[in-house]
Amino acid sequence: MGVPQGGPLSPLLANVVLNELDWELDRRGHRFARYADDCNIVVKSKRAGERVMASVTRWLSDRLKLTVNPLKSAVDRPYNRKFLGFTVSRNRSKLKVADQAMDKLKDRIRELTRRTRGRRLEQIIAELRKALLGWKAYFGIAEVMSPLRDIDKWIRRKLRCYIWKQWGRAGYRELRKRGVSVREAWNTSKSAHGPWRLSKTPALSLALSVKVFAQMGLPALAERQA
Repeated sequence: MGVPQGGPLSPLLANVVLNELDWELDRRGHRFARYADDCNIVVKSKRAGERVMASVTRWLSDRLKLTVNPLKSAVDRPYNRKFLGFTVSRNRSKLKVADQAMDKLKDRIRELTRRTRGRRLEQIIAELRKALLGWKAYFGIAEVMSPLRDIDKWIRRKLRCYIWKQWGRAGYRELRKRGVSVREAWNTSKSAHGPWRLSKTPALSLALSVKVFAQMGLPALAERQA
């Protein structure tokens, strides 16, 4: 009948069956990495890759009676492929979080910071902290930091937008309480622009700085763990 996708039994059975593949690849002297049914074999050229792909596909079919999915398999440059949520950068081959993993994280953040949820800011940040620390525990080994810094900036902007919407008519007073000048606070609070555009203004960046969010418990993805 098959095994439900995402269940814990599926990778376990894959490891039992594909353990023999590991032995075969090792016997052939290949460099490879495998996790359950996801396997990357590293070779020196496209020609060698095509030869190994054909050979391994044939071996899996003849020996283990398994079919390689042609839609999910390819001979390609490492930076065009992803493995367990990671890829490598084009220039210096550094470990990088794959775009698909970043998109999933952003979807989760959008869900948590949705203004219609009606949650208090403390609750939002507590939920974000739990999600971000869990994500960072897995992806924290990434070496390319620029996409993570961009996500950090985007999260803070989302929160500034959320807070500004909550302040409503008290926006001017709240900005002044947080050290924003009279002129900046007045121009921002009387602006015709919407909350998302205002979330990038100097006034909100000063009132709700990186330090302020850190004190609230918001972790930074681009900050290296000690």
